[in-house]
Amino acid sequence: MLTSIARPEDSEFAPYYATYINMAAAALSDSTLTDISALLAGQNDELETLLKGVTDDAANRSYAAGKWTLKESLVHVIDAERVFSYRAACIARGDKAAFPSFDQDAYVPESRANARSLANILAEFRAIRLATLALLRSFDAAALAQIGTASGQPVTPRALCWIIAGHAAHHMTITRERYLAHELGSEQNQV
Repeated sequence: MLTSIARPEDSEFAPYYATYINMAAAALSDSTLTDISALLAGQNDELETLLKGVTDDAANRSYAAGKWTLKESLVHVIDAERVFSYRAACIARGDKAAFPSFDQDAYVPESRANARSLANILAEFRAIRLATLALLRSFDAAALAQIGTASGQPVTPRALCWIIAGHAAHHMTITRERYLAHELGSEQNQV
C-alpha cells in the first residue's frame, strides 16, 4: 500500500491530459494537501459544499445553449472516473489490451442525468470516488508504473490517478465559474 503517488512523467500520458495533470498539481499547491490521494478524498466534500443549496431545477439547466446541464456535467465526471479507474485497474493488473476511447458526447444523453435528483448524483459521485480511492490505495509502486495503452496512447495507473483528480477539479471550476455564476448569481460563488 502506497502512502504517496508521485506526479507522473510526461511519457506516462497523452499530451491532451497535461491540462488535467496540471490542474491537479495546481489544486495541490493551492491547498495544505501534499498527496493526490488526499486531493481525491477531499473532492467529495468540496463538490457537496460547492453545490449546497442548488435545486434540481437549477441543476437541470445549462449555462449556455448547446451545453450540458449541470447534472449532465456531473454524471460525465462520474462516467469518466469509472472509465479511468477501470483502465487503471486493468493496467495495474498487467492487462495488455489496448483500451478504446470513449465518446463522452454519446454517453451524456444516455445517462438520463436530468431525470435524476441532484442528491442521487452526488451520492453516486461519493460512492465512485470511495471505490476509486480503495483501488488506488491497493496499488504498489510497480502497479502504478505499469504502462498500458488507452485511446492509442501510453498511460500508467499513476497518470490515471492524477487525471481523475484533475478532471474533477476542471469540472468544479466550470461549475463554479459558469453554472453557478449563471444560475445562482455571484453570492453562490462565494462558497
